[in-house]
Amino acid sequence: MVQSLNLAALGSLGKVVKNPSLLVPHIVVPDVRSINYLALRAAGVRVMVFDKDNTVTAPYVDSVHPPFESAWAACKQTFGAGKVLIVSNSAGTRDDVGHIKAKKVEDALGVPVFRHDIKKPSGGELIPAHVGHPAPAIAVVGDRLFTDIVYGNASGMMTIYVSQIVTEQGDNPFAAVIRRLERPLLRWLQARGIDPPEHPAFDKHPPTDFIS
Repeated sequence: MVQSLNLAALGSLGKVVKNPSLLVPHIVVPDVRSINYLALRAAGVRVMVFDKDNTVTAPYVDSVHPPFESAWAACKQTFGAGKVLIVSNSAGTRDDVGHIKAKKVEDALGVPVFRHDIKKPSGGELIPAHVGHPAPAIAVVGDRLFTDIVYGNASGMMTIYVSQIVTEQGDNPFAAVIRRLERPLLRWLQARGIDPPEHPAFDKHPPTDFIS
């Protein structure tokens, strides 16, 4: 399945230029194995939202990346499978005709896939009503700053950036190029003291409390 051009991402550039903190994640981890799910729950997080490709799975693969299986099981056990949600810019979108891909991913990962017409980074404001929890009780995990992290930050959710992808093999070529630009951009922003948007969990906890 091939993704169509993401006009939402292009349209968000003006918002990011005005507020570059939207690109800065609250937490940075190598991959999903380094997230302390129990600590997140203890701090008030009730729903985990994951990007799929290069976050939980290899690009356009339905099943969890094998080294992540234990962490994925721990996340579902901690929050309940119904409170772990996949929000992808491929499965569950208009590109996914009949949501056939979404259903395959749900079967493979054991969690729901969000159906949405507007691609990330737009549409994050729809998630709280969908999951029945306020934005600060939701954490978004992904490998892309301009899509996943902006998606979460712009809507008041906690954001977790996975800095090491599964593989570029089979990845969307445009996404791969942008990702290579995002990493030095994040370092540049952090070096200039640009912090992520405020989130109540960090009033009492440093980001390291949520890294295992």
